[in-house]
Amino acid sequence: MTGSSIGDDAADRRRYRAFLSYSHADERFAARLHRWLETYRLPSRLAGSPSPRGPVPRRLAPIFRDRAELPAASSLDREVRLALSQSDALLVLCSPAAKASRWVDAEIALFRELHPDRPVIAALIQGEPADSFPPALLARDPDGVEQEPIAADFHPDRDGAKLARLKIVAGLTGVALDQIIQRDAQRQLRRVIGVTFLLVLLALFMALMLVFVARARSEAEKQRQQAEGLIEFMLTDLREKLEGVGRLDVLQTVNKRALGYYAEQPDLSALPADSLERRARILQAMGADDFKRGDAAGALAQFAEAYRVTAALRAADPDDPKRLFAHAQSEFWLGYVDFMRNRYDAALPRFRSYQSLAQQLVRQEPGNRAYWRELGYAQGNICTIAVTRNAGAQALKDCSAALATMERVHRMAPGDPDIAADLANRHAWMADALRLQGEDAAALQQRKRQGEILQSLLKDDPKNAGYLQDWMLARYSMSKLLHALGETQRAEMLRAEAREDVDRLVASDPDNNDWRVWQRKLTRPLANRRE
Repeated sequence: MTGSSIGDDAADRRRYRAFLSYSHADERFAARLHRWLETYRLPSRLAGSPSPRGPVPRRLAPIFRDRAELPAASSLDREVRLALSQSDALLVLCSPAAKASRWVDAEIALFRELHPDRPVIAALIQGEPADSFPPALLARDPDGVEQEPIAADFHPDRDGAKLARLKIVAGLTGVALDQIIQRDAQRQLRRVIGVTFLLVLLALFMALMLVFVARARSEAEKQRQQAEGLIEFMLTDLREKLEGVGRLDVLQTVNKRALGYYAEQPDLSALPADSLERRARILQAMGADDFKRGDAAGALAQFAEAYRVTAALRAADPDDPKRLFAHAQSEFWLGYVDFMRNRYDAALPRFRSYQSLAQQLVRQEPGNRAYWRELGYAQGNICTIAVTRNAGAQALKDCSAALATMERVHRMAPGDPDIAADLANRHAWMADALRLQGEDAAALQQRKRQGEILQSLLKDDPKNAGYLQDWMLARYSMSKLLHALGETQRAEMLRAEAREDVDRLVASDPDNNDWRVWQRKLTRPLANRRE
């Protein structure tokens, strides 16, 4: 480069730690190195210590880079000469492009002219020294002595980028390279230790958070189990007690409260299968209560949703007895709605599917009383359709099978009052099947057996609405049988007793549509009925 001379005062004022000289072709490398040098912090234990170039600085900034420092409108020659005069060292990026650049060569020559005693550092970034060092870099001084620059080789198979940068730091500060390397390694080690410590702290924090989350989940799971335990109680013990006193209104409130728990869950699909099955049971219970109140459409909607849930659960685990059992209930309730609407052709496939599921359960666990009981129910439903259709011999066959199954269940648990009530019901339907065959005397014996069981149950639990209902219906049916057999007076007496019982039942729960229907039937004289 050429330009006007620079005064001695300007040359003595030091502004830059170094002047970075490079070819425009090496712009990107120069920018990266410049950024690294200006952000590099020397190890604190070295900062301030004496060196051949004065106290070791904490930072190397500022470093002059002409294309970054000079405004476009300024005089390039003068600004570069001024920057060279105010720089403590010259850092030359050596490459074939730099060797070919007259500006790089001129900057080296001018710096050596201005500061013959200040260091010139050659950073080889491409090629070999002979192909990359500008001529001025290897020029001899006025005494004819070859001026050998401090060299840093960025080639990966030589110094490499890290060591080359540290060599530049050593050249700029006057600190021995081994000290720079040692201190830098110690600093890096401290950084690694610090980062490791932070990571350990973070890991401990995350572990504590995981423990907290696990405890929160455990507490949430505990609360869920407690809530569902309460729901299970509402579906079993509490429901049995409320059914026993015939309080449909209270049952409805209980069911809504139980279903409300599931409505509050943010994502039903995330609940365990047992929870979803329990929700289906609530829907079935609500449907049953809706039907008793005469709301067939509401009941059907509840049963349909329960069916959808139990079908999905069964599809996910087709051999799980709990899933089979739950879906069997769904088949029954949908069939029950069709049956009560006199849609026997639609009800029968449902009841047969119910029976098939019950048979599958019995095959899986032959000693399970509950599964045999379900089979008895399913056979009883098929018996009911046969009787309702006046199927004669088929009705007798179906009802005999149902009675035999329920007798087996009763032998498995002779002291269970609910199973005894089921057995009484099977005797009732057997009586109806016998009547279809014209065997009224045999039918009366079945009704008497039914009555004996119910009276025994009422003796132990006289306020049980379910037993009272069955006993009322038993006397109603026996009155028809006695009337057919010519025992009119006894028939009227039983009918009057049945009327009194149904009146008491309706008074205890006016919402029970079934009882209101029977109340209307029993108000009509027996003689006016077609037997």
